[in-house]
Amino acid sequence: MSKKGPISQFIQEHYLHFNAATLVDAAREYDNLLKANGKMFITLAGAMSTAELGKSLAEMIRQDKVHAICCTGANLEEDIFNLVAHDHYKRVPDYRSLHAEEEMKLFEQGLSRVTDTCIPEEEAMRKVERLIEAEWKKADQNDESYPPHQYFWKVLKALEPEYQIDPKDSWVVAACEKKLPIFTPGWEDSTLGNVMAARCIEQKVKNPHIVESGIELMIRLAEWYKQTTVEHPIGFFQIGGGIAGDFPICVVPMITHDLKEKTNLWGYFCQISDSTTSYGSYSGAVPNEKITWGKLGIEAPKFIIESDATIVAPLIFAYVLGW
Repeated sequence: MSKKGPISQFIQEHYLHFNAATLVDAAREYDNLLKANGKMFITLAGAMSTAELGKSLAEMIRQDKVHAICCTGANLEEDIFNLVAHDHYKRVPDYRSLHAEEEMKLFEQGLSRVTDTCIPEEEAMRKVERLIEAEWKKADQNDESYPPHQYFWKVLKALEPEYQIDPKDSWVVAACEKKLPIFTPGWEDSTLGNVMAARCIEQKVKNPHIVESGIELMIRLAEWYKQTTVEHPIGFFQIGGGIAGDFPICVVPMITHDLKEKTNLWGYFCQISDSTTSYGSYSGAVPNEKITWGKLGIEAPKFIIESDATIVAPLIFAYVLGW
């Protein structure tokens, strides 16, 4: 492998203790997994797409450093919202000092706030909704069913004239180009998932099963895992917690405990989270707890970085990319 670039050199020189040292250790083991012919499965919770993680994640996908993704519906759609409406986003640096009346003014302007960033409803959500709804109706008429991400892939060409950022900074565009496996549990818990439910209630879309269900998703994930792990160790890189992380990691005990089939455990685990160990929280569970559920083995490298994923994930990706 070529010499690491200045970002990687900086973190190796200065990130020597505590969470910083764990970041470097996790990045090195990510590298080692890939060198051992491994594959990496990444999960995205939180507002990573609105944080523009695509600037580094898209390149990870293009360079075959990521081999499958499980994400919330929000991360899937918000990458596309940013792609087509970036110039209309509003940043609120002093968001902590906003009063309720100021929040109401943002609402009245059609600006939905995510921490310090407001997503413009008309330019982002409604623009994409109009195109994707047409694809839902086609699938409804033809009795077809697709995972949520494939509907986004279908509208990318039509959205091209609307791009307001370089598409190389969109991880969904990169995933489409690579035909990367994407899994989106609980997709209905998203803006466009809500829209889909509304259209079904109105009977404008008659069959809610035109979008892959959670059970179908788990079946597809099991097929991918069983096929991939025959020749490759598979790592699990978790950003945040919640369903995006808990759903896919369970595929291993489902195969071994419920299907009664032999399969390899996850070969690497790293979680970036600000959820500290507490009472019954999945997001705050230490990696060793996963041993008791048949998800991880004793020998697998395990890391938990208690920090802000918008800071940590791009640094780890930069290391793996050799930047």
